[in-house]
Amino acid sequence: MATVKHKILVLSGKGGVGKSTFSAQLAFALAARDFEVGLLDIDICGPSIPKMLGLEGREIRRSNCGWIPVYVESNLGVISIGFTIPNPDEAVIWRGPRKTGLIKQFLRDVDWGELDFLVVDAPPGTSDEHISIVQFLQATGIDGAVIVTTPQQVSLIDVRKEVSFCKKVGVEVLGVVENMSGLSQPLSEFKFTRMTETGEQKDMTEWAMSYIREFAPEILNLIACTEVFDASGGGAAKMCNDMGVPFLGKVPLDPQLRKAAEDGRSCFSDDKCRRASAPALKMIIEKMLAQKNISTENGA
Repeated sequence: MATVKHKILVLSGKGGVGKSTFSAQLAFALAARDFEVGLLDIDICGPSIPKMLGLEGREIRRSNCGWIPVYVESNLGVISIGFTIPNPDEAVIWRGPRKTGLIKQFLRDVDWGELDFLVVDAPPGTSDEHISIVQFLQATGIDGAVIVTTPQQVSLIDVRKEVSFCKKVGVEVLGVVENMSGLSQPLSEFKFTRMTETGEQKDMTEWAMSYIREFAPEILNLIACTEVFDASGGGAAKMCNDMGVPFLGKVPLDPQLRKAAEDGRSCFSDDKCRRASAPALKMIIEKMLAQKNISTENGA
């Protein structure tokens, strides 16, 4: 780890908030700037990173120097337990010590080479994996953690615990990202329905789009936004203010970002993502790097 300049943890006390999506897109964004990037997936029981990087079915190779990461590009390597499981439907049923041992191997026995960034995607919670990664990395320094949440209180309750965990173990919180912060989608991509008297939904998309094209074509270029999760409690911004940690920004619930993650692609190279999610993620990443005065150009 002494050959890694910057180490960033991506955490969340809550599952299903898009933490792995953020980790994958952060790695894509840094690699696109010609940084040497490693992405370490320590979610032992539910590894999502191979799917989100388009690396399903690949295997880790060994050399005299140790395990060789699986590469997306020449400057973006990935390590995950997902590469070692022959059957993707097989459950990983391990106790804490075995998880800790594997994480230690991923850090000690992988030939990462010279890296500008190591992004660590952790599982939800504040247990074995989190304690282990912090203990193992502290000797060579951790830049900090990005914490991902969704706006509603049921998520923020758990995420507050993650912030407290970071404070207790001495990991700086680089900031909090509010993911799925309202649905944002071009009006032209919506489906329109009408409820019938029998309670069924009748597809009216063709009629609605024809009507709009004829009488109000200018609104087809608009992006429609609506709240999905209840943010009446102030969302992540209020939590950050209460707990004294930086708020990095909001990422909308964008179907195109979801598709990019499912396809294992960077949202920054997708024209459709550039309408909503990609600009939001770019601003968040710039702000996160600025927290540590990390140059946004190669040579950090």
